[in-house]
Amino acid sequence: MGPAKARKKDVDNARVLGELIARREWVVLTGGRDVGVMDAACQGAKKVPGSLTIGVLPSARERVSKYVDLAIITEMGNARNNVNVMSSNVVVVCGLMGAGTVSEVALALKAGKPVILVGATPAEEKFFKKLGGRLIASVDSPEEAIGLMLKQFEQQQPDLVQGARSWGV
Repeated sequence: MGPAKARKKDVDNARVLGELIARREWVVLTGGRDVGVMDAACQGAKKVPGSLTIGVLPSARERVSKYVDLAIITEMGNARNNVNVMSSNVVVVCGLMGAGTVSEVALALKAGKPVILVGATPAEEKFFKKLGGRLIASVDSPEEAIGLMLKQFEQQQPDLVQGARSWGV
């Protein structure tokens, strides 16, 4: 998950993260639009032959990323953020610059879903760890995020480590 108007480092992290997720044969699920972190994560995933990207869009008026394989048009506006979160095994965040992304983190915490912040500032990390406690992890790189996902799921849910699973970016 991440903002449409993202910093370069967040877009770069999302692109790498999308590719790394796809290399594990996991599904990349984003907000599906053709901007920011959403577009970058799907673009990264499409570097991997056979990858699957899903975009959950707020309305038919939005432009779908050309890197999305399956676009789900919800006509739910921002309420689609809950669909994104609840359809993900873990929420990985590249950039906390927008209210939509922050709402996705809050929804994930309320649902008891793990959240990984990639490249968060110390203030962002402190704020979200205070809210989410053990559900929040913070890493510096996409590679660390993948390592953390593997570690978490090998311990808790080994069946999620292999095969097509949904990872919200």
